[in-house]
Amino acid sequence: MLMGGGAVIAFRNPVSSALSVVACFVGLAGLFIGLSAFFVGVIQILVYTGAVMVLFVFIIMLLDLKDEEKAAKPLLPIAAGVVLFVVFTVQLIGVLSRSPNKIAPDLSAKTLAFAANSFPPTSKIATTLSQGKLPDVHLIGHTLFTQNNLQLQILGVLLLVATIGVVVLSKRQAD
Repeated sequence: MLMGGGAVIAFRNPVSSALSVVACFVGLAGLFIGLSAFFVGVIQILVYTGAVMVLFVFIIMLLDLKDEEKAAKPLLPIAAGVVLFVVFTVQLIGVLSRSPNKIAPDLSAKTLAFAANSFPPTSKIATTLSQGKLPDVHLIGHTLFTQNNLQLQILGVLLLVATIGVVVLSKRQAD
């Protein structure tokens, strides 16, 4: 996964970079599967690797990017990149040093039945938890659409705006 991420930056060809992102997504799916989150791993491959990357490759092909002449690299963007890297590294170290060492709760039937009390008794999540099983799909959907609904809507609008922008830019070049 890390090699794919490095290749995204290293490759100059946009199609090669997009295929390197596919390698990152497959590696991330492997990490999810290694953590016993099989549903999330499969969805990672189906949605991101399958659908989103097909959209990105389609947009790259629609742009019809050609090789540009290499311009002299000014010092300001390089300095800004180094400063951003240092700032993000310091921030990451600060977050990781302050995060508590929490141990994941035991997923016994008794613990899951206790967790079922935080959901409405008639919901599928409460029913599945009280049976001693983890409701992967329902729990992800519940969390996504109740606690993270605004972020989901913003992401959808950003993807729509990016797609419309690419179509407008490609139409302008064709004229």
